[in-house]
Amino acid sequence: MHLNMLKCKIHRATVTHAELNYEGSIAIDGILLDAAGIREYEQIHAWDISNGERFVTYALRAEEGSGIISVNGSAARRVSTGDLIIIAAFVGLSEAELAKYQPDLVYVDSNNIITHTNHAIPKQAA
Repeated sequence: MHLNMLKCKIHRATVTHAELNYEGSIAIDGILLDAAGIREYEQIHAWDISNGERFVTYALRAEEGSGIISVNGSAARRVSTGDLIIIAAFVGLSEAELAKYQPDLVYVDSNNIITHTNHAIPKQAA
């Protein structure tokens, strides 16, 4: 049996562009892609914190250090510039692989600069 597990996420990234007339994808600052372990053209899920929209697309590499988070194509209708989004990728793992598994979690500031990384999400308080 394989379980579909969170591979990585970029948490609370700020949308810098929403380009309707561009081939669909999300262009992501290359530094963020590398830190999260997301590969160019890999399927990603995006969740807009600002409006609740959710969609699936693929990652494109934007210039390293640019801070770009550009939501393109039809997905551009689901976001606005300035929205906060979570970008995540998933991986199928066997029971044996789960024993040593940890996701890569990347946290950014309002300019999409990494503030810190982690391998576990803090426990939610009541």
